Amino acid sequence: MIQGTSSGVGKTVLTAALCRVLARAGFRVAPFKSQNMALNAAVTADGLEIGRAQAAQAEAAGIEPSVDMNPILLKPEGDDRSQVVVAGVPRGSFAFADYRELRAELMKVVEASLDRLRRAHDVVIIEGAGSPAEINLNDGEIVNMRIARLADAPVVLAGDIDRGGVFAAFVGTLALLDPEDRERVRALVINKFRGNRALLTSGLDLLTERTGRPVLGVVPYVEDVPVAAEDSLDLDGRHGPVVADIDVAVIRMPRIANFDDFEPLAREPRVRVRFVRDPAELAAADLIVLPGSKNTSGDLAWLRATGLAEAILGAARAGRLILGVCGGYQMLGETLRDPLGIESVVGEVRGLGLLPVVTTFAPAKTTVRVSARATAKAGVFAQAQGIELSAYEIHMGRTERCGGDHPFTVTERNGVRVDEADGAVNAAGNVLGTYLHGLFANDGLRRALLVELAALEGLAPDPRWGRPADGNRYDRLADVVAGALDLTLLARLLRIDPRRLSSS
Repeated sequence: MIQGTSSGVGKTVLTAALCRVLARAGFRVAPFKSQNMALNAAVTADGLEIGRAQAAQAEAAGIEPSVDMNPILLKPEGDDRSQVVVAGVPRGSFAFADYRELRAELMKVVEASLDRLRRAHDVVIIEGAGSPAEINLNDGEIVNMRIARLADAPVVLAGDIDRGGVFAAFVGTLALLDPEDRERVRALVINKFRGNRALLTSGLDLLTERTGRPVLGVVPYVEDVPVAAEDSLDLDGRHGPVVADIDVAVIRMPRIANFDDFEPLAREPRVRVRFVRDPAELAAADLIVLPGSKNTSGDLAWLRATGLAEAILGAARAGRLILGVCGGYQMLGETLRDPLGIESVVGEVRGLGLLPVVTTFAPAKTTVRVSARATAKAGVFAQAQGIELSAYEIHMGRTERCGGDHPFTVTERNGVRVDEADGAVNAAGNVLGTYLHGLFANDGLRRALLVELAALEGLAPDPRWGRPADGNRYDRLADVVAGALDLTLLARLLRIDPRRLSSS
């Protein structure tokens, strides 16, 4: 089990790396995180919802993601409220105090999922959440030491040296654990190290002396990790390259969801993807994006309060390109209706009025993988017409188009052939909305978008745009992490032959 001294130390990435290392060594390996709090979600082949990180970890392991890898998903809706997704299906919206009352029941779901994974795989790499030293949450937690005890799993404690204070974090975390749980921590990993490792030697020796735990490894800082950030706080301060030909501004809403949609764009050459909060930051953007939201009505109110709504309307009137995805698509419409109080106590909210659509929220949640075809004749995806693509939908409610064209036609839902219009385009062709997540992971569509944006700027397209994603990104991550770890010690913790790891 990988636990951490805090959130953001790299547990998710280390878990993905170990999944790849073990898969290459010939083991049937699976990731597991009992409870994940994240607004980036994925849809399994059977239409169930899990954290995006566990889907990426499954990809690293070379297997299809399943709901057992993340049986409890919490999707924050406010400071003290989350939608609770149990075994891939929304259970409801709960305040933290109410959620605590469910934990005995949820623990049975967690136990069953872990048991199925263990019976189907040689190795399960368990990821914790936050820190096991959050002593105010220890009573009833179902994601850290309680899971380690359930699985009788040795714990590797990870710390982030890039943020500073890593030695104190290790010592302090261990000091706050109960003796039984402290004993479960068998080794330490220092993550995100920059510089000359030799400079750490004296500190590592003293750390082992103070804690009685060996250092499993010092993992260097990895710039291009193939696992998207889970916490939207990780977006703060992220600006991309200073110089770029194509500038994409994604509105950084308080409840932004599935912001990993834009990772493939950010990896393209000559392209800058910025997450912005200020109206002035939209001035230089070639494309303005309203992303998904876990609280569409609340984030729409925030757009108006910050002046971003007026800036978006002004950009639309000036003919600039605007794209709304999922919740962003709903905001671009005429009206958002909520007769059952799914998102707020307000029964009806006026949208931005840029698309001829009306959204009605409902309790049923759509979680489905789809195949689709680009059909827009103008606008953001004008160059993409006829391109076939894969995507997924995660949304609550139904959006009806009252006129105009649609940018995509859904041709398959969970393997069943259909012929359904998706999204809307305004009459001028410069504002477009869609429910489809994962669009930019499609190489042809991504290139078509960038070619269109370049043409509007009078620039030549880059021949590198839209190249297939490098399938070796997980291998490169595994090489870096395995090269930094004591594989003999790792094999001992896993109770496997170390020769199998050294040959992978």
